[in-house]
Amino acid sequence: MHYERWISYRYLVSGKGHFLSFLNFISIAGVAIGVMALIVVTGVMTGFGNNLREKIIGTTPHVMIEKENGINGYADLAQTVAGIEGVKAVSPYIQGSVFIEDSGHAVGVAVRGIDPKTESRITKVDQYLVKGRLADLQEGSVLIGSEMARYFGFSLGDAITLITPGAGLSGQGWRHQVKVAGIFTTGMVDYDGNLVIVSLTTAQKIFDFPAARVTGIGVKLDEPTAAKDMKKNIYAKIGYGFLVRTWVDINRNLFEALFLEKWGLFIILTLMVLIASFNIISTLIVTVTSKVHDIGVLKSMGASKRSIRRIFIQQGVFIGVLGMVWGVMSGVAVSYILRTYIRVPEEIYSIKHVPVELQLSDMAVIVAAALLITYLSTIYPASRAASLEPVEALRYE
Repeated sequence: MHYERWISYRYLVSGKGHFLSFLNFISIAGVAIGVMALIVVTGVMTGFGNNLREKIIGTTPHVMIEKENGINGYADLAQTVAGIEGVKAVSPYIQGSVFIEDSGHAVGVAVRGIDPKTESRITKVDQYLVKGRLADLQEGSVLIGSEMARYFGFSLGDAITLITPGAGLSGQGWRHQVKVAGIFTTGMVDYDGNLVIVSLTTAQKIFDFPAARVTGIGVKLDEPTAAKDMKKNIYAKIGYGFLVRTWVDINRNLFEALFLEKWGLFIILTLMVLIASFNIISTLIVTVTSKVHDIGVLKSMGASKRSIRRIFIQQGVFIGVLGMVWGVMSGVAVSYILRTYIRVPEEIYSIKHVPVELQLSDMAVIVAAALLITYLSTIYPASRAASLEPVEALRYE
């Protein structure tokens, strides 16, 4: 072991009256707590963000192709889009708004008409059903969210009146009687409380659409993260007469808010590590003050200023590395406890435990930030130690 590193290690593990050892322990603990807090918080934020993204992808196609007045002859367009490389499946849909009438009151809700045979290829509606089956969705029946069922007191087989502003086909008028064929729970209140799913033929009757017209085509991709590039490929294939939106476009504000919140907390918690660095500065200054005689002896024996500076820089780096290691181990342990044993309200989040997800990229940034702050905190005390002259250091010894 190089003598500089050996002296740094000795200064770290021993001190006169154990006072310096106590200061070293406090400095290590400060860095460890800061790193642990950063790992846990970023892991929780990442977990909740990924959980939300999975729910959005599960209820919304990766890409939606629409036209202002609907798409006529959608079968040909669907076949064209399905042939694009990277497209996994396609399914038509009809989107609109209606009112649900109950006890003389009307409440506005969103209606989505789907093809039960192909919808499960692009969304997870069938997996979200807690009562009923997707195959039970026939003409004249609906699937409703669990929040809507709870609010209105609906259950399987109950009749629901849907009201549309225009007249229906075949003179049926603007009231449509349907029955509840299933109840779903996505974990997102907006969907569970405001979405009604009907069959494609039922939606065509409700909104007075011809049999060959739909609102849009839903597309599922092999890689959801490649939606931006696939959007360009789809435009190149079908032209710019259509509106192509991805799941990222629709939820951009939400994900940008989550991103800013995550990194805002990262910056705030990094201040904990910065505060811990002041402990390192204080520890090294005390060490330099108590080791003036040692510094004088080393210099009188020919040690250069660079060597003296390196001794105290390495001591500070040792403190940072030990704090970082303990912080990472503690952060991973706390994250495991949160993910395994700490329960959250399942009726609100649709998950049983805190969704902590640790990413190597986030942990690498945290470790790099901690080591950088630690290194910068050693520069001033080490420079002061290196600037001591041997005569001045030994004068009063």
